Amino acid sequence: MPQNKQIHLDNRPAGEAVASNFKLVVGDTPALQDGQVLVRHHFLSLDPYMRGRMNDSKSYAVPQALGQTMGGGTVGEIVESRNSKFAVGDTVVGMGGWQQYSVVDANQLGALRKVDTTHVPLSAYLGAVGMPGVTAWYGLVKIIAPVAGQTMVVSAATGAVGSAFAALSKARGCRTVGIAGGPDKCKYAVEELGFDACIDYKLHKDASSLSNALKEACPNGIDGYFENVGGMVLDAVLTRMNAFGRIAVCGMIAGYDGAPLPLTYPALILTNRLKVEGFIVSEHMEVWPEALKELGTLVATGKLKARESIAQGIEAAPEAFLGLLKGKNFGKQLVKLID
Repeated sequence: MPQNKQIHLDNRPAGEAVASNFKLVVGDTPALQDGQVLVRHHFLSLDPYMRGRMNDSKSYAVPQALGQTMGGGTVGEIVESRNSKFAVGDTVVGMGGWQQYSVVDANQLGALRKVDTTHVPLSAYLGAVGMPGVTAWYGLVKIIAPVAGQTMVVSAATGAVGSAFAALSKARGCRTVGIAGGPDKCKYAVEELGFDACIDYKLHKDASSLSNALKEACPNGIDGYFENVGGMVLDAVLTRMNAFGRIAVCGMIAGYDGAPLPLTYPALILTNRLKVEGFIVSEHMEVWPEALKELGTLVATGKLKARESIAQGIEAAPEAFLGLLKGKNFGKQLVKLID
């Protein structure tokens, strides 16, 4: 059995996460038992939700255990199998964690899913045709429930979720506006992802200034908003929401270091009779087949061209993750684990 490099959570962050919270560990992979398979990971997914799991506090996800491999989505191939349902060479997606290999009980429901790489690249199953894509789909389709001609807005617009949101929203005939950080990301959002407009939040020092930019980009107001950020961005959007608007709350990355994120004008939720709903996509597995079918078609037909930021080697995972939390990634953040 091969040697396996892993990244463990060594200690919990006090405020901002830092590289010293993580520890590289090298060990042997255990021999397979009946029903198990050995997966060699090709790519590891890095996602903002992982920051919340680093804290030992009440949340929707169980805290990451200290001294254990960081959890995370992976894609790879079966290199050894003692399970009749999986053959050597099968490409699979699962939750293998921050490591080069994982031993998986393949009889466990949902532990591994075979994927077809004929028309969809393997890495896309961690982004557009994976959890981030389904997240965008659920928030848009099931919570916002868009109607053609309405205006949709998404923060973190060029990330894995935001880019999928754009394709799904445009497919439903909606004006689609993004909020992103920096001119390059905004240019990419409009020219390659198909956004009708994209606002660079870094040009705005406060919610009032950002609100004015939203007024220009959304002359008919905002009917649906997909929230990834919180803080000043949410304050600005709330001032532009139309009556009976819908807000899908997916993330609050502005508050992941533990600082409170107060709302400036919460009365607007009442005044405009807004629907505000938070959700966790793993609690809605019933929609995944429908969502993945649409997302896979969008990628295979070139209507969704999601960008990827790729760090090389498991040792690079902590710094890549810390960069993701600061918006340094451009598109879906991955770690490539093979040469």
